[in-house]
Amino acid sequence: MKIISLVVFLTLVSPILDPSAYACTRVVYKGPENTVITARSMDWKTEIDANLWVFPKGMQRNGEVGPLSVEWTSKYGSIITSAWDIATADGMNEKGLVTNILWLVESEYPQFDPNGAKQGIAISLWAQYVLDNFATVEEAVNRLKDEPFILVSDYIPGTDKFTTLHLSISDAQGDNAIFEYINGKLVIHHDPSYVVMTNSPTFDQQLALNEYWKGIPGTMMLPGTNRAADRFVRAFYYIHAIPQTNDIRTSIASVFSVIRNCSVPFGISSETEPNISSTRWRSVSDQKNLVYFFETALTPNTFWVNLKDFDLSEKGEVMKLNLDNFETYSGKANSSFKSAPAFKFMGI
Repeated sequence: MKIISLVVFLTLVSPILDPSAYACTRVVYKGPENTVITARSMDWKTEIDANLWVFPKGMQRNGEVGPLSVEWTSKYGSIITSAWDIATADGMNEKGLVTNILWLVESEYPQFDPNGAKQGIAISLWAQYVLDNFATVEEAVNRLKDEPFILVSDYIPGTDKFTTLHLSISDAQGDNAIFEYINGKLVIHHDPSYVVMTNSPTFDQQLALNEYWKGIPGTMMLPGTNRAADRFVRAFYYIHAIPQTNDIRTSIASVFSVIRNCSVPFGISSETEPNISSTRWRSVSDQKNLVYFFETALTPNTFWVNLKDFDLSEKGEVMKLNLDNFETYSGKANSSFKSAPAFKFMGI
């Protein structure tokens, strides 16, 4: 009874906890013969400008928070989706490690002292730092659990909305981890079974909600709203219900069907439920074959990029696929990337 009461309570308050303008879903499929596929939707109340970038290894980076910025040289090349060309929102590196940034209104980060002793990194670089430095989830967890830097957040440019995010990562072996900052402390949820993440509530409460719904046959009833807690349940059920196959065409199509099922119809808005946000774009990462699939709401086609066909060595170029002005691509889009200067990550 206590568990059910908790679930009912969280179900009732989750619309309050949901961010007022932002929502996303992330889900991981694990099939036969080391097939691992991670999909995510980007839901946003207004248009969120996105471009695709390919970064070679050997890039010099810093945390963009002043003299105490973390500095590093990228060990791995990656393909990423940018947000307004100031941050990495999503991506996969050459080792098949995938990062996904989602909104979490409960996030509270440690205080950063620009004149203190501990180094910092801007939140715009959080996902990129992981892609640049780690090949597996375990490596990332082992390094980040000791909080080697302070994550520094700020307001979204041109708004009064303070950036509050959590990070999911998955690797080519099917391992998963969720990173959240709660009450100023890093909380890491690390387990291969953590294949779904949405927004509020915090991940431990998402798991509690899902435990309740696991006792109800999904063929009989699933929660159908666009709230984060309901999307979590649907994603978890369907990612385990779709075919387990080594046919990559079928598995990619199945995973796309799951992430589309958890998306919000384009143009949807509600005066009484401001937490609902339209899905702007979706990505699907084939971590075994290093193929990155992408589609947007305002263009008619799904296209893909084979990361192995780029020069990701230190001699490789930064490459950009422009999605501005509703650019439309179909099929394999490697040849449409153009050499471009890397964008500057947003700092403080």
